[in-house]
Amino acid sequence: MSLAMNIGNTKVMNRFDVTSRLVGKLKHEEAVIGGIGNTNFDLWAAGHRPQNFYMLGSMGLAFPIALGVALAQPDRRVFALEGDGSLLMQLGALSTIATLKPKNLVMVVMDNGIYQITGAQPTPAASVADIVAIATGSGLANSSWAADEEDFERLVDAAMSASEPSLIAVRIDDKPGVGATRRDPVQIRERFMHGIGAREPL
Repeated sequence: MSLAMNIGNTKVMNRFDVTSRLVGKLKHEEAVIGGIGNTNFDLWAAGHRPQNFYMLGSMGLAFPIALGVALAQPDRRVFALEGDGSLLMQLGALSTIATLKPKNLVMVVMDNGIYQITGAQPTPAASVADIVAIATGSGLANSSWAADEEDFERLVDAAMSASEPSLIAVRIDDKPGVGATRRDPVQIRERFMHGIGAREPL
């Protein structure tokens, strides 16, 4: 299947809007791992929650971190929000996730084809690679492009009750993040660990 057939008919959406739609569906203290930069800026602005983990500087590790949380807490649905440029740094995580098969893990890839926060340089794979095809080829059969906002919400609803890991890819525009996370690693870690019940408040 060609790249155009997979991506060409998908609407270019806005990261903050899509993130807000996702956060609006979270009713059961689901964990959300926000990748670096604009991905977690928009997560912060869309709905700050104790169950949100905001990454700082660890490019490409949203899916591996979310995998760890999903394995440690199999009864909690875990969402990971990652940019396409970051995912390209850790493609091996996809086959690891496919092998371990955590049914409670949902991966969302925000794809605008650029390294936005460092100056909008195009990613090496911007015009030649299909994130969903890569994920499917890595063993993640439940991987789809969101055609538009309504389809994104449908895919999130389906992922909420899926019995295998899910990956949803979204074409996004190049608008900057809406908010800005408080850059305190210890505070972020402690709040998140309390939020998922992994540590009692001091």
